[in-house]
Amino acid sequence: MSAPTLRAHHQNESRHEARRDQNGTRTAAPRPAGTGTAARRPVPVAWLALLATPVAASANSPVLILPEMADSLGVRTTTATWLVTVYAWAMAVGTPLMASLLRRRGLGGTLRLGTALIVAGTAVVAAAPWLPLAMAGRAAQAVGGAGLVTAAMSLAGSVRRMGVITAGFGTLGAVGPLLGSAVAGATSWRLSLAVGAVALLAVPAVMRRADRSAPPRTTPFDGRGAALLILPATALVLVPRYPLPAIAASLVAAALLVLHVRSNPTGFVPLSLLRTRTFVLSALLACTVSTSYFTLLFAVPQWLRDRTGWSTSTIGTGQLVALLTGSALAMALAAAAARMGRRRVLAIVLTAGALAPLTAALTPWAPLLLPVAALAVLATSAGQATLAVAAAQATSADQRPTAIGLFNLCYQLGGAFGPAIAALITLGG
Repeated sequence: MSAPTLRAHHQNESRHEARRDQNGTRTAAPRPAGTGTAARRPVPVAWLALLATPVAASANSPVLILPEMADSLGVRTTTATWLVTVYAWAMAVGTPLMASLLRRRGLGGTLRLGTALIVAGTAVVAAAPWLPLAMAGRAAQAVGGAGLVTAAMSLAGSVRRMGVITAGFGTLGAVGPLLGSAVAGATSWRLSLAVGAVALLAVPAVMRRADRSAPPRTTPFDGRGAALLILPATALVLVPRYPLPAIAASLVAAALLVLHVRSNPTGFVPLSLLRTRTFVLSALLACTVSTSYFTLLFAVPQWLRDRTGWSTSTIGTGQLVALLTGSALAMALAAAAARMGRRRVLAIVLTAGALAPLTAALTPWAPLLLPVAALAVLATSAGQATLAVAAAQATSADQRPTAIGLFNLCYQLGGAFGPAIAALITLGG
């Protein structure tokens, strides 16, 4: 295909990927991070999905093997859930940090650091004899994965391409529990926590675009702002386990962050972003649907064990089918988002997001918990795709990596809240 033909092809693709906002008017899709060739010739979305989505399989692989992990490390099952919580916490706080790195050092630096952290963390998890050391390894894996996810989402550029990535999260998240159980049964639970390293296969293909990214920024790094953001995020993660002290610490840390943002409005957390209503609402909704999804992801298998005589493999297979169904519906919804408009898509997302926990709480029929899982993954996958693009579109191109990082922080907080809430509900804290 000739160069003029390629240019025409990508111009047509950009026109087709333009989307309608809630008022039905045409708006341009958000451009990827970077300028020039990288923006005109986007990375194929299959590479972006491979770069980002194995993180979901790694996050969810412990769902069915928590008792085995606990026995191996000599702790209670509820204590072993810290391996899940610390992964989600590190993803949450690592995402805005990696977004800042992407903004300042470009795509190449972000991918190299993310790769190094995943490799190092996987090695630590493979050898750790104690829970705290294993948690450190999981945290390194998660921060590295956050870098890959941030890079992939910054290059997505449209609801349709973002929908492929987030539906991939749902699909790999669906496969994660059964995959983790199968790998642990055949080898070791430690290997099941290494499935996220599959993402490294996509790094060379995306790295070829690294030199075409925007030039690094030379503005000073706002270390105090980064620390003051991590503090309330960490305190919030601890709320389900230690409510009163964690809430008090969250309020104090949030107050300090507000004071810092006012004194440094262009720092790590830009004041203009916090004053953008669309961004704030999108981030809060993403956190809500994510919390619901991750709570049900870990609670449903335990409820099925308690209410049925099903084996672990039967429960894992049933949950896999339900989550794959929800992921397929989410991908279809993302593909139709441009025709339907944001309001209709959000109406579907919010309806599914509300029905899932209500049905789980009220149903007397245990098998109905599987459709609950499908509704939950539909809400979180479609919601993340739609809300992430809305959050990015609400900001300037210069602030887009920061917006994506803070948006994903809110989404990943749900991944930290959910397992802890599920443990309190199903395992008696």
